[in-house]
Amino acid sequence: MTTLTFTARKTERIAEQKTSCLVLPLFEGRVLNDELTAVDNACDGMITRSLALGDFSGKSGTKAELTGSAQAKRILLVGCGDSASFDQQAQRKFAATAAKAMAAGKYSDALVSIASLPLDGSDATDLLEMLARQLCLATYVYTETLSKPKDLPALKKVTVNPGSLVSSAKAKTHLAMGQAVGNGANFTRQLVNLPGNVCTPSYLATQARALAKRHSKVSTTVLDEKKMKELGMGSLLSVGNGSDEPSKLIVMEYKGGKAKEAPYALVGKGITFDTGGISLKPGPKMDEMKFDMGGAGAVFGTLQAVADMGLPINVVGVVAAAENMPSGRATKPGDVVTSMSGKTIEILNTDAEGRLVLCDALTYVGRYKPREVVDIATLTGAIIVALGNHASGIFANDDALAQDLVAAGNRADDRAWQLPVWQDYQKQLDSPFADVANIGVGGGNAGSITAACFLARFTEEYRWAHMDIAGTAFSSSPKGATGRPVALLVDYLRQRAGQ
Repeated sequence: MTTLTFTARKTERIAEQKTSCLVLPLFEGRVLNDELTAVDNACDGMITRSLALGDFSGKSGTKAELTGSAQAKRILLVGCGDSASFDQQAQRKFAATAAKAMAAGKYSDALVSIASLPLDGSDATDLLEMLARQLCLATYVYTETLSKPKDLPALKKVTVNPGSLVSSAKAKTHLAMGQAVGNGANFTRQLVNLPGNVCTPSYLATQARALAKRHSKVSTTVLDEKKMKELGMGSLLSVGNGSDEPSKLIVMEYKGGKAKEAPYALVGKGITFDTGGISLKPGPKMDEMKFDMGGAGAVFGTLQAVADMGLPINVVGVVAAAENMPSGRATKPGDVVTSMSGKTIEILNTDAEGRLVLCDALTYVGRYKPREVVDIATLTGAIIVALGNHASGIFANDDALAQDLVAAGNRADDRAWQLPVWQDYQKQLDSPFADVANIGVGGGNAGSITAACFLARFTEEYRWAHMDIAGTAFSSSPKGATGRPVALLVDYLRQRAGQ
């Protein structure tokens, strides 16, 4: 993956700065400001000619690359739309458009000037973070299993001129924050994109140990099947029964807060490949089930970002990793298993396996006496029916926590929406042969809600929220992981850390 270097430097003489590409915002239908006029003069009127010819209008989301001057070899104009409505959405569009254009460019460095934008201090820092994050995302290229991988982006260094909006030091700090989120999301994308024959539960354990080696405040513990059996994790272990790949419970602890301060907990579903088990999935698109560890990937990416930022907070990340395969040893529909909590579960469908690994992980994380627990999982196809690919689903036993997560998603442009976990739905999980069934019966309606209701039975001792990211963790066209909801989770933890 490309490693970008970000820096900030104030200058009032932007036209005299030496760069391979000078990136400038331009509003629709506006007369050139002093900054743009100086650059236009330096490149012999190239900007005014482009506007006069109608080659560029300044419309939001548009761009134009022009021949530059002796100092700035190229000029990249990025449209910002109507100056009177340069709201947060327009600012984000500017950042995304500029980032994609720079990532596709043939230059190794770029200078972005935001000095002329009508922003207050907080808007400016938000834009800086979004710009750095979008640049990291735009320069990600998957190469791991390609014999002839695509060329990596040429861009290596980005300098931002914040003008008088914020100090250079503050601009650099917020660029670093955005880069941490972008790099964390890319870490998630890389893990989720890897094929199931590479990214196994054991591979995830190796990555967790490597994360601890990179960050002194992170420690990793991996529980093997023997230890999980001793702890009574019969539900988690049942999922991997049919696989030759051993299941793992991976625990990563980030200690950035006070020693005895209760941690915030993230719990990720890590099904590294999901055939459905004996309840076998249809063949079409089964290859996409390598993405079924998107929740685990998000835990990895979020912890890396939190560690890179050095947040003054304690966070524990638990990943329940297993491979769901059919074989003579595989769990059968109708089997009853005993979870770590002591509750027995009738497994009516082996393809509803994510909740089976999560329930034991959610019981296990209770020993940390966490302030709050958020689990993240590509749990149900039903959430895509409800919300499509735009928003992650949020369910919680605490409405305030749910709304804080929704607010974090709005701030981070990684949106989510709350759905109910009402007692009305719990009766669908009743079983005559166990304490609870692993799927709802009696019509099979509200599949995402009954899945959350199942998890809620194992989270009564603490504040808990469940994020169903089946519609947001990856895309089928173009195929690949999105890195969501790392940005939401990092924003949530930053708020909790008072950042």
